[in-house]
Amino acid sequence: MTLDHAPRPRSIHDGTPFKQTLLPQSRETGEVAPQKQPDGTPVAAADSPFAKSWAHFIAGGLGGMASATLTAPLDVLKTRLQSTYYQQHLAAMRTTRGLPPIETMSFARSSLLHIRETGEILWQVPKAEGWRALFKGLGPNLIGVVPARAINFYAYGNGKRIISNQINDGKESAMVHLFAAACSGIITGTATNPIWLVKTRLQLDKNTHADGRSRQYKNALDCTMQTIRKEGIRGLYRGLTASYLGVTESTLQWMMYEQMKLALARREERVAASGRPPTTWDQTVSWTGKVSAAGVAKFVAALITYPHEVVRTRLRQAPLENGQLKYTGLTQCFKLIWKEEGMAALYGGLVPHMFRVVPSAAIMFGTYEAVLKFLGTSSNL
Repeated sequence: MTLDHAPRPRSIHDGTPFKQTLLPQSRETGEVAPQKQPDGTPVAAADSPFAKSWAHFIAGGLGGMASATLTAPLDVLKTRLQSTYYQQHLAAMRTTRGLPPIETMSFARSSLLHIRETGEILWQVPKAEGWRALFKGLGPNLIGVVPARAINFYAYGNGKRIISNQINDGKESAMVHLFAAACSGIITGTATNPIWLVKTRLQLDKNTHADGRSRQYKNALDCTMQTIRKEGIRGLYRGLTASYLGVTESTLQWMMYEQMKLALARREERVAASGRPPTTWDQTVSWTGKVSAAGVAKFVAALITYPHEVVRTRLRQAPLENGQLKYTGLTQCFKLIWKEEGMAALYGGLVPHMFRVVPSAAIMFGTYEAVLKFLGTSSNL
């Protein structure tokens, strides 16, 4: 009986099994079987998870490229303030001015001093090295950011779908967001650690060394080859443990962002159900809600987990002149920084970091959502 109504090219199959094979192709509707057009063609056939997954990849890469380019100077400033060299330089400047060690100051005074020193270095870098110095490491940064964000958003978007189908009947929840963000962070960190190491060393490479020699690294390729020659392949993965620790930041960010998105969606539903025309505030929230949510989520997550950023930068520093490594592991690095420089050093570069990551997250997630919309899909399940 079913064969009489089925399209002739598909008549070799029984109707019921054929419908069941199409079920995985529609995760947007949750229907028992996809609806058909009058000729029997499945409506949802063109909206496959494979197509949606590659939309995440493209949108994530474009979002990362836009945010990295626009915030590059603050990234250079943050990296330098996290390093040993600049912390020693700042300590010497404080001694010259007759200031006490920063770890003995009150929180308010040390915070104001940190903001002042950040501004001074931001002014001195282009003055001493030229404006191009503010974009040092942008090449490897872009080479790292584009695939890193593409991988991260691809892994998260598809991981969320798979995990939700496995443990939560295809619905979103905080637990789904937690597992998906943790998995995508580990995958991304492992795949891109060598690129971030090269970027960090280029940003810390001064134009002229104290002994008068020229810069240690000519370019990203030279930095990579020197690292492999002196430290082996394992040298390219220095700081990986701190990157794994940093997964906590991306996990918190994703969870908060997703929860705020759900709250915004519920708000729009209430406005629509009320029957009243949207006010100016409603329209403002509709246009800027997701971008603001991304910025707020990044601010809170970065503030809570920031010390791992400093430790990761220290672990990626080039060896000392005698070839020895000052920081040899995650725990040893934490203890040594605390012992030699105090707790304040674990928050070195916090001000430029926050000035960079908050707008960066807003730009990146805003671009991500816009590209997904342009490609005819959504980040929601």
